[in-house]
Amino acid sequence: MRMRKKKHGEERREALSALAIPAEALKPGTAHTFFGSPDRPVRLEIGCGKGDFVIGMAKRCPEINFVAMERVPDVILCAMEKCAAEFGEIPDNVRFVIGNAVRLTEYFAPGEIDHLYLNFSDPWPKSGHEKRRLTYVSFLDQYRTVLKAGGGLSFKTDNRGLFDYSMQSLTDNGWALHDVTYDLHHSVWNVGNIETEYERNFSAKGFSINRVVADAPRS
Repeated sequence: MRMRKKKHGEERREALSALAIPAEALKPGTAHTFFGSPDRPVRLEIGCGKGDFVIGMAKRCPEINFVAMERVPDVILCAMEKCAAEFGEIPDNVRFVIGNAVRLTEYFAPGEIDHLYLNFSDPWPKSGHEKRRLTYVSFLDQYRTVLKAGGGLSFKTDNRGLFDYSMQSLTDNGWALHDVTYDLHHSVWNVGNIETEYERNFSAKGFSINRVVADAPRS
């Protein structure tokens, strides 16, 4: 379902500009400069939605800087406003950017990202749309480039078809899989799991949540 356009969206985003990284300003090697403590490791969530996950992670891990990327301006506005409300101020370890993962290597330098999160990505179920899936080989190649040596990604989805596809794509491209579960909320890995709004809604409807962690191939 398409989100209804937010009233005064541009003005509301401008009011929270301290939380934002302008996409045109995000160049390889610069991500750390947008945070209060630039010497911290940088982690990236692609498709942050309304922000529940990245906000939860930023609260839990104040020693980590988090970049939350989302393509839809009105969706990222929701995330930014929620973030400011949850913290009661502008936190120094989370920033939001309106960007597209197809341009990832235009935003980040090789080895700049400590870890990457994909939460409930669009499944693009039609075979003709395979190249749009965030676990397609062209995306995996970009992830491998921007991740530090020994870095990896965490992937969650309620869509079993996308999960099976992603497991195969990761394996075929040399990623090492671990902590795999087809029912996250009834597994040992649910301890400390931070749920997205989407995750809560679909879990309440009886959908199982699939999760895998994958280490990037070594060069």
